[in-house]
Amino acid sequence: MKHLEVCLTPALLPLYDLKGSIVVVIDIFRATSSISYGIENGADAIIPVASVEECLSHQGNGYLLGAERNGEVVNGFDFGNSPFSYTKEKVEGKTLVVTTTNGTHAINESKNADEIVIGSFLNLSAVCDYLVKQNKNVFLLCSGWKNKVNLEDTLFAGAVVTQLKEVFDTWCDSSVLAEDLYQAAKDDLHEYMKKTSHSERLKKLGIEKDIEFCLNVDLLQSVPVIKDGKIVKADL
Repeated sequence: MKHLEVCLTPALLPLYDLKGSIVVVIDIFRATSSISYGIENGADAIIPVASVEECLSHQGNGYLLGAERNGEVVNGFDFGNSPFSYTKEKVEGKTLVVTTTNGTHAINESKNADEIVIGSFLNLSAVCDYLVKQNKNVFLLCSGWKNKVNLEDTLFAGAVVTQLKEVFDTWCDSSVLAEDLYQAAKDDLHEYMKKTSHSERLKKLGIEKDIEFCLNVDLLQSVPVIKDGKIVKADL
């Protein structure tokens, strides 16, 4: 039986060996939710980069450029980190270059993995089905908030553990913790998420609709994966 582990923050990555595993990067509010939505809506590719400067270096290539820091759009960019910037009308047939506070950092830190998958509540079951088919060890990486643990990413990790615990060996304590938290919250995710610091941060910015949207479960069927440095739709 393949095993599944949960890492609650990228700060803990030095304690793990990602080789031979599929890493699922999780940033529920909002990077991986928005990326999943964009891929479903027909974006050709999304290029995740670590810094605002690197994102700017792609200017003039015909790409859409998105940059977010601390929940807000960086001045001079086409968009930030809202899923409503990734609608079909805006992204279909286009390549996006994106940098965010937490999600693209976690992606960058996962480069030693066999494969990187983008996970969100929006494509929860599609991601779980994909992981079962790959028959490899799975590593759920919560992006957190500036290397600190957050509730929303941990809850999603728990949702994955709940779906996959009969197929994978979920032997680590962080998996138990994540699943227990999800079981406590699953009947009303929207209410439970009011406890999260990030939801309060986003509310202060007046973007409660983003929070509500990111908590929709199984809205999407696509599984975004990274190939040659670009996020594209996996062949299912």
